[in-house]
Amino acid sequence: MSLSNQIQEELKAAMKAKDQAALRALRGIKSALLLLKTEAGKDPSEADEIAALVKMAKQRRDSISIFQEQNRSDLAEKEQEELEVIERFLPKQLSVEEVESYVAQIISQVGATSMKDMGKVMGMATGKLKGQADGKVIADVVKRLLS
Repeated sequence: MSLSNQIQEELKAAMKAKDQAALRALRGIKSALLLLKTEAGKDPSEADEIAALVKMAKQRRDSISIFQEQNRSDLAEKEQEELEVIERFLPKQLSVEEVESYVAQIISQVGATSMKDMGKVMGMATGKLKGQADGKVIADVVKRLLS
């Protein structure tokens, strides 16, 4: 089942359950996928859809952090609810230990020895782990392993 069809089914279920948080998130996802399809002029690939969801999840995480800094727990809570719905459609996120393992392999593969090689390692790591780990987590692990 394609992601668009899956979203449509979830949307119907959320409407029946009167789940407002899920409805907000699912409508946002549907809108983003429709925009992606319109921009491309054809059906987007699964990788494009995942990239759009990753972007949406990152936006929610950033908003949550800003709202928490401003003591707006009501708004942070809404963003958190939407983030949880979005994450249901993303590939399973890797743990920090799993990211370290992948990054260590890439470092040995590239022959990286210092922070000068961070760009090469980050390029390969973000490509390999796209959608499975947050870019900030990858960057932190790369910095720690290269320093």
